[in-house]
Amino acid sequence: MTETSARTARPAVVDLDAWQAARDELLVREKAHTRAGDALAAERRRLPMVEVDGTTEVVGADGPVPFVDLFQGRDELLVYQHMWHDGEPHGRQCPGCTLNAWHVQQSAPYLAVRGVSLAILTEGPWDEVDPYVDFMGYTEPWYSVRGLDAPIGGGMGHLECFLRDGDHVYLTYRTTGRGNEPAAGIFGLLDMTPHGRLESWQEVPDGWPEGHESCWYWASDVDGKGTWGRTGRPTPQWSLPGVTDYDRP
Repeated sequence: MTETSARTARPAVVDLDAWQAARDELLVREKAHTRAGDALAAERRRLPMVEVDGTTEVVGADGPVPFVDLFQGRDELLVYQHMWHDGEPHGRQCPGCTLNAWHVQQSAPYLAVRGVSLAILTEGPWDEVDPYVDFMGYTEPWYSVRGLDAPIGGGMGHLECFLRDGDHVYLTYRTTGRGNEPAAGIFGLLDMTPHGRLESWQEVPDGWPEGHESCWYWASDVDGKGTWGRTGRPTPQWSLPGVTDYDRP
């Protein structure tokens, strides 16, 4: 499903001066979009918050620990709540959550320097989660929140932000769906490319390559072709040592 062939439908070809003029015109709107995002972020920082029980125990590599320990002594905590499919092999875990966790994991050192801890929460049983974390090579802490209610448990697929004030813990923000896109830089990068995400919902010029179903490239086969079928697995897994193709019965 990877698109590589040349297409006859393309933007107009112009000289550099004409291109720069069109680029500068679009830049005005891009800057307005950026400023609007800044204004939303300012409103986000002024949202009310709700206190949660920081003594609630979650299960990690060292056994049960109170949720407040996930802050690692810092005042802010960002968590991603990773969906889990009980009893399924590594290649059948959620491609969308894999995409988000794979990206946000790389941000952990920068978050830490800024004073923000990162943790991944999942409702999977720890005896299944632990080998998966090892398989994926994740170095940041994962925890099972099985059986816990929101906001610490429940509602997987969320990004959540928490603030600590001494022993008190507060939920400050939560997002899901396309609100999770800031966690995965691939979306912003693809939106800069000529063909974008190649998803059918996109507005494109006449004659442009036909888009596929949303999220088609989140899972792929051994040849790098997007598929959610029997031979597919979350795309980042193909870069891991010893991963082979399989056809699940």
